[in-house]
Amino acid sequence: MIDTISSSLHVPVLLKEAVDALAVKPGGRYVDGTLGRAGHAREIIARGGSVLGIDRDAQALEEIGGIEGLIAVRGRHGDIKEIADEHGWNEVDGVLLDLGVSSPQLDDAGRGFSFLREGPLDMRMDRSSPLTAADLVNTEGEEALATVFRELGEEPRARRIARAIVRRRESKGWIETTTELADVVAGAVGRSGPRHPATRVFQALRMAVNDELGELDRALEGGLAILRSGGRFAVITFESLSDRKVKGFFSSHVGRMKSLQAGGEEWFGAEPRARAVTRRAVAPGEGEMAANPRARSAKLRAIERA
Repeated sequence: MIDTISSSLHVPVLLKEAVDALAVKPGGRYVDGTLGRAGHAREIIARGGSVLGIDRDAQALEEIGGIEGLIAVRGRHGDIKEIADEHGWNEVDGVLLDLGVSSPQLDDAGRGFSFLREGPLDMRMDRSSPLTAADLVNTEGEEALATVFRELGEEPRARRIARAIVRRRESKGWIETTTELADVVAGAVGRSGPRHPATRVFQALRMAVNDELGELDRALEGGLAILRSGGRFAVITFESLSDRKVKGFFSSHVGRMKSLQAGGEEWFGAEPRARAVTRRAVAPGEGEMAANPRARSAKLRAIERA
């Protein structure tokens, strides 16, 4: 949900491409499982659709206020089917997931998502959740931390960073802030290249705190289940782990034709069957990336339920 924000306008990444992929029709029902500041939802409504929007961030829901044509619900996108069923939206024309951290969250030092701003090590999308990044950083052992950094951050120096964190805790006590953690990581592995050495560590902690891959698994299954025949499912990702998961899930339902030994062909794949709307991932154009560097890693994929 990485966005460009101005004082009067909220423009998400791949806005036109994502809403185009949904093929919005007047009177259609669409579920936005990651509502954020409702940038996509507003465009869907402008094209004649109505939206059931879900977000776990109470602050985001408060800031968007009331929008005609939008039902805004606090919840997790992993519960998309249950929430849709509760509101009588058990068959919808489209589902959208825009994954990641919004610019308002990144820019708020108090949320603790960014190492560029000093703040508490929080990283919770839902501030009522008990687990924070500080809890993980300061209570997990070296092996557990290395596993988080390796599996969720794809950090090749995970063990070295985890060892440095444990030693820092033992010598100086808890690591309290984002900048303290970033300094520990930089001290462990050095600084080279354009990317800050703590980038993957912060990604891993955020994903662990918010169970992002588990939520995504549930949202993909639930989102496809509530789509009517001909309904579209569009997902925007911002890092490779989520993109691979979406690609694999969509591909399994698109399936493929296989030749049979006895002659002819048969379709093999997961039910319900779907067709690809995007043959490959759609990325932002050069103009969008120039205007919003945070958009550079975004990828859009979409399918249509048969």
